[in-house]
Amino acid sequence: MTRPVQQREREERSTTGPDEREGVQHCPECESDTLVTSADGSELTCEDCGLIVEERLIDRGPEWRAFNHQDRQSKSRVGAPTTQTMHDKGMTTSIDWKNADAYGRSLSPEKRGQMRRLRKWQERIRTKDAGERNLQFALSETDRMASALAIPRSVREVACVTYRRALAEDLIRGRSIEGVATSTLYIACRMEGIPRSLEEVSAVSRVDRKEIGRTYRYIAQELTLEMHPVDPKKYVPRFCSELDLTEEVQAKANEIIDVTTEQGLLSGKSPTGYAAAAIYAASLLCNEKKTQREVADVAQVTEVTIRNRYQEQIKAMGIHD
Repeated sequence: MTRPVQQREREERSTTGPDEREGVQHCPECESDTLVTSADGSELTCEDCGLIVEERLIDRGPEWRAFNHQDRQSKSRVGAPTTQTMHDKGMTTSIDWKNADAYGRSLSPEKRGQMRRLRKWQERIRTKDAGERNLQFALSETDRMASALAIPRSVREVACVTYRRALAEDLIRGRSIEGVATSTLYIACRMEGIPRSLEEVSAVSRVDRKEIGRTYRYIAQELTLEMHPVDPKKYVPRFCSELDLTEEVQAKANEIIDVTTEQGLLSGKSPTGYAAAAIYAASLLCNEKKTQREVADVAQVTEVTIRNRYQEQIKAMGIHD
């Protein structure tokens, strides 16, 4: 006796792989297209007739529930994901500095000495040669500078990958580790569109601005990196925020930059000085005057630079001083 058609269809759907069932858009019973997924994502149900169209889907989440960060950390059974910001990509273990067991009880003096020796050997075996020691120091230096500059984690990853490429191409030879690490961080900021000037990067670095610029140009050329010119408008929001200026001044500064850039005044000029001059001009036009000294301190440029760029911009805008 032939089985009912609907029963055979259900059996075929239950034996069909998940890849074959992904295209289900209508209910096979009532031809309705109002399909609803359950809260845990394990079932696809027709809202009209109640038929379970798909079931036993893979739930990729954990089997436990957590309601705060501390509870989530205590229940998690896996470590942090791999990252390029560590020389071993976070694959090795680390021994905690606290002299306490899993229950929070203090260790005996003998155990403390044993844990101290284990930490020492753990640090030694994490780097097997001079190349890894170089990488460990450079990446820690990059992380320190990125924290001081409030640079996002994604940009730090780009900086560390660039340093790894420079190390693999033997571009570090004859140059300081700090200089190359600072240069790769500046390169990452340029590539990801993060407004950080060379003066700001050199302020948190242990090398001078001249060496950073020279190393930056060398690495960008050797690794054939596409470095686009910095847009002065990216500095405007941060500078205006530090100067407590309104959005009206910010919009006027962007307008000044757009108009004067179209006339070719930006070519060969420092983007930070150009943005600072536009902000100074906009503050005068919007009756929120700031002195050249205040704007220069925020933008880390000289007052002479602001005066020169300011005169060029108001002349191009057709405004009389």
